[in-house]
Amino acid sequence: MAAACHVLAIDQGTTSTRSIVFDAQARAVATAQAEFAQHYPAPGRVEHDPEDIWRDTLATARAAIARSGVGARGIAGIGITNQRETVVVWDRANGVAIHPAIVWQDRRTADACAALKADGAEDMVRARTGLLLDPYFSATKIAWILDTIPGARARAERGELAFGTIDSFLLWRLTGGAVHATDVTNAGRTALYDIRAQRWDEALCRLFRVPAELLPDVHDNAHLFGTTAPGLFDAPIPIAGMAGDQQAALFGQACFTPGMVKSTYGTGCFMLLNTGTDAIESRHRLLTTPACRLDGRMTYALEGSIFVAGAAVKWLRDGLGVITHARETNDLATQVPDSHGVYMVPAFVGLGAPHWDPAARGAIYGLTLGATAAHLARAALEAVAYQTMDLAAAMRADGGAAPGTLRIDGGMAANDWLCQFLADMVGVPVERPAHLETTALGAAFLAGLATGVWPDQAALARTWHRGATFAPQMAAADRAGLAAGWQDAVRRTLTATH
Repeated sequence: MAAACHVLAIDQGTTSTRSIVFDAQARAVATAQAEFAQHYPAPGRVEHDPEDIWRDTLATARAAIARSGVGARGIAGIGITNQRETVVVWDRANGVAIHPAIVWQDRRTADACAALKADGAEDMVRARTGLLLDPYFSATKIAWILDTIPGARARAERGELAFGTIDSFLLWRLTGGAVHATDVTNAGRTALYDIRAQRWDEALCRLFRVPAELLPDVHDNAHLFGTTAPGLFDAPIPIAGMAGDQQAALFGQACFTPGMVKSTYGTGCFMLLNTGTDAIESRHRLLTTPACRLDGRMTYALEGSIFVAGAAVKWLRDGLGVITHARETNDLATQVPDSHGVYMVPAFVGLGAPHWDPAARGAIYGLTLGATAAHLARAALEAVAYQTMDLAAAMRADGGAAPGTLRIDGGMAANDWLCQFLADMVGVPVERPAHLETTALGAAFLAGLATGVWPDQAALARTWHRGATFAPQMAAADRAGLAAGWQDAVRRTLTATH
């Protein structure tokens, strides 16, 4: 074991930044968190200020280390996990972004994606990247910035600018501009990285008009990326682990064996199925994505991406004022015997897997004068389970091994009512870990592997502890009836946008 036996995980999410110090038993010993502003400059557009993200990252990291009592010298390494696909382009001379970060939820490049699809480009993109042509992914966002900011494209071609997803931007800042790099899981979400050849792809760069000079180096997930710059902390700390948030959660849930699956419920919902060394090509519009690469050996996953999960609850709170805190949805859902026939299709930023319709917009069906706030809250929670059910069905149809259990995490996993409804609709037991911070834990695990805090994955698996299990209880006929109502609501939503 390393002399320093604590690890700092930086979990930079869509709405907040958290830093957590874990000990060698994978216990969180100190946490600091800060929410930051969301910017919506136009319909379908979502932006972040990279300076907000950097400020909160540094502040929470320093606070977590201070609260842990171990000091910077007690931290063996830093692991970074991040909101994926979000794009930052910055000036290599000073590290300042030339445009606000374009967030993964942003839809501004939908027309560009549609044009590429009409030109027949999607088959090549899918074959090489495992992704679809959708504004969700980074490539068209990068091109939009280069085409919009005067002189940016020429500067990029001269090597004056750098692109990165949030992990890469934070690595640049933490190392004082010394390291421009990323990992395979984040590179694999740009639509510029060949996930089988494991390299940036020249043909894709030409297709999306992204100069190769912008791109970071790509490394394993457990890797000594660099060291923090002088003055940031009381002592230099190695940055030794990096993964996109959903792959970090898969790792933090110890889903190391092919066939294991996890689903994370945060702003969106993301289900990943470990497929081992087999990069399964989905026939049902799921994504094929790197799960992790350790010692040069790649593990792949099938992924289903749902854009809105907790964001629907946030809308009930901030947009409608139906609730004052997210936790109220659990109590409201239990106040009524059913949803009163109300279905919410939360396509606020389009529909993700398996539909991939960026033009779809949110809709609520079945409203009558008897519908109440409790029915709306319940419908929002039910929509999360219905979307998860759709993903599980698509994974089975793609030949993925049927999971014996579904491991869940994220903020919404604390909702007991939702956990039970998930088990009922997916039809398998739902396992909630004792500690829900699995995304941050996954980043910590990766950094700990690289620095000797943990010797191997077997040691990591021994730290995972079950907190609760929710077994399916609903009658098959009831499940089928609810599912049919959901599928009808989705069909109506898709029809309304075309």
